[in-house]
Amino acid sequence: MMSAPDPAGDTDTLDAATRTAVLEAVIDQLNEYAFPAVASKIQQDMRDRLAEGYQDINSGPQLAQTLTAQLQALSGDQHLKVCYSPAVLPNLSPQTEIPPEELAHQRRLSELRNFDFNRVERLRGNVGYLELFSFEPPEFAGETAAAAMRFLAHTSALIIDLRHNRGGSASMVALLTSYLLPAYPAVHLTDLYWAKADQTQQSWTLPYLPGTRYLDRPVYVLIGPETFSAAEEFAYNLKHLKRAVIVGETTAGGANPGSGFRLHDHFWMFIPTGQAISLVSGENWEGSGVPPDFKVPVELALKTGQLLAFRKLLRDAEGPFAKTLESSLRRELEDSLTLIEAELDRMQQDLVSNLGKIR
Repeated sequence: MMSAPDPAGDTDTLDAATRTAVLEAVIDQLNEYAFPAVASKIQQDMRDRLAEGYQDINSGPQLAQTLTAQLQALSGDQHLKVCYSPAVLPNLSPQTEIPPEELAHQRRLSELRNFDFNRVERLRGNVGYLELFSFEPPEFAGETAAAAMRFLAHTSALIIDLRHNRGGSASMVALLTSYLLPAYPAVHLTDLYWAKADQTQQSWTLPYLPGTRYLDRPVYVLIGPETFSAAEEFAYNLKHLKRAVIVGETTAGGANPGSGFRLHDHFWMFIPTGQAISLVSGENWEGSGVPPDFKVPVELALKTGQLLAFRKLLRDAEGPFAKTLESSLRRELEDSLTLIEAELDRMQQDLVSNLGKIR
């Protein structure tokens, strides 16, 4: 068994019996992995190391980190991971219905984060900005999503910032994507194939929304190495639908969904039990990530998105849009373009200067 927590708060010590029990549980649970051939390779590697390969690991967090690194190196799958909990984990299977009180607690925690709708504002030049830290499920965050899109409804262009978004609900991906596309025809976005049950779960855009659709205006999605899972799906589909311009750095590359499995009182494991297939491309972003259309360091992505939006709006103003572009907005766009070019230039110089200081 695990010892009592270290008073210094660093790690929990790990005895040999617990270490072996956790390793054997990992090997056993890998039978749930969506890719049996890969699972078999990992299981054999772990069995080969079981006798002597883990003897130097004497703390819970260290074992979780080591196993996660090993699993991901052998599989190339960043969703596959082992986690350590200082508190004793409940005895719940992935199919266990969540108790109402736990669901209410999770909703309350989400409310305190505003369902991860972190910033919604109008930037200069009448460009809308939405910063989203995760995709909370629509049953939690649907009303907040509708309120955000109503606030942004009258902007001339939209920037959606997913640089620090670690994923979440595929249903929220479909909901937010629907705001950016016409009601008809519906678009088949993604299939989730669950190999063990031989079932396919389809994801489509929605014909009805409680808020205002954002159509016929440019959209820019900011991404980076932290952008993961459902956030990658959102960017990937919009990129291939040619509905958004993707700005920043290539994303993490985690496509396949799964479940958490309890291994031990203090260890659990996330295992991809399904495979995501984009119906837009016929493939997915597993391992490769989503590459941007405009590759810039993540620190410069927001300013670059603004610059692209200003230039696009001013170009459009030379055509049929010119009749509807108010002179005051034109001046705001021109002034904003000058300011953002100067700010971006300073940021680039600062970035180069700071890189030069690294030894």
